[in-house]
Amino acid sequence: MLRCAYFSVQFIISLSVIYVFVVCNKISQSKFKGTLIYVAPAPTPLADPNAKVQYKQITFGEHIYSTARSLLTSTLFGIVVTSGLHYYRGMIVGLAMQSIMGPLNLFENKLAKAILLSGGFKDGESPQSRKFFDEKYREDLTKDDDVVDAEGKVIVFKKEVAGEASKKKDSKRTFEAILLDTWDEGEKADVMPLMNALNKNNANFKISQSGWTPLMIMSALGAPKSDVVIKKLKELKANASVVDGEGWNALHWVAFHGCASGAKTLLEEYGVNLGLQDVKDKEGKTALEHAKQEKNNDVVKVIEEMVGGSEESKGLADKDGIRKRK
Repeated sequence: MLRCAYFSVQFIISLSVIYVFVVCNKISQSKFKGTLIYVAPAPTPLADPNAKVQYKQITFGEHIYSTARSLLTSTLFGIVVTSGLHYYRGMIVGLAMQSIMGPLNLFENKLAKAILLSGGFKDGESPQSRKFFDEKYREDLTKDDDVVDAEGKVIVFKKEVAGEASKKKDSKRTFEAILLDTWDEGEKADVMPLMNALNKNNANFKISQSGWTPLMIMSALGAPKSDVVIKKLKELKANASVVDGEGWNALHWVAFHGCASGAKTLLEEYGVNLGLQDVKDKEGKTALEHAKQEKNNDVVKVIEEMVGGSEESKGLADKDGIRKRK
């Protein structure tokens, strides 16, 4: 009887944790994957309760994926160990304890509870609205907060107080901050602060951790007047052939995020002869393949209509310095 109870409970827990992992893996590849979050370390029994909290800067996509993977591996490992001790040593205490504690522990995990009860992101939701990890965002940090990067190096930056920001917000923010804030705001973004900050020196700027460029972000954003910014970037000699850390160029971005208007403007401004549509990313996928995979049919239609099967367009991106991946 105890065995039946234990294995029934663990089977349900295993399915639940696998579901959480699948949902989190999808979220980690969404448009929010590059959003910077600031996460406090997990509490430890011997930690000084009065010690100052040191936040770790990490991308949302990386953190939610690693957290879900850790939950999956620890859950399956615990089941294997408990089952092994019972099978080889005849221990039944572990079965009884895990039959009761297993579900309780699962719902004590904030990420698992949030995903199981509410699922992934719905329309209009964002990491800020869900806060799976009680994380902070750039606007939540105070001047007293300590922040470190993935290597443990202290990050020093000035956090403006609300009174000062209202007057000199754009002049104080770095170009990278303006770029990331614009992306985080999505289709409702006001692109004018970024437009005003653009010049020949930053038209090909790359975000330090991910290699994103202004052209990639504006092409995939879908916000009002994004097309105007794309045209300005073209005038400023922004290079559409540049790729990010995943091997994506601006057309890959458009295809994955499903912005048909961005695809049209990008291809109209830079032309199909540049060969952006032929470039393969690190997974060996072209922009068109990403659009089809994500079922962004409006983008598929734009790319296919504008490329039109022209043979002369193929291979030109390689000649402009892009290395195609097999």
